[in-house]
Amino acid sequence: MEYVRAFLVGGLICVLVQILLDHTKLQPGRVMVILVIAGVILGALGIYEKIEKFGGCGATVPLSGFGYNLWKGMKEAVDQHGFLGLFEGGFTAASVGTSAALIFSYLASLIFQPKMKE
Repeated sequence: MEYVRAFLVGGLICVLVQILLDHTKLQPGRVMVILVIAGVILGALGIYEKIEKFGGCGATVPLSGFGYNLWKGMKEAVDQHGFLGLFEGGFTAASVGTSAALIFSYLASLIFQPKMKE
């Protein structure tokens, strides 16, 4: 049942994004920013935590989950270190995912030899 819930939540997020892309003039980069900001806002309101508990990886893998992870890290750092936690928490919370994305994309570029489009 865990897989079904993850599929439903992740699929719903993807459907909402596809609707934004198809029915607005928003560029994909802006939609990605909207997803991150939505994750932060829903996290601050306490809504994304419930979505994450229900959907598991279906909620944490999309970019909205990245935004929620940034917010959660900042909240914990502010609780521990005060105002300076605003600058520290997001980096600490997102460092593993960002590092993995950079390392694996670099390895993929070595294996597949990408070419620039003209």
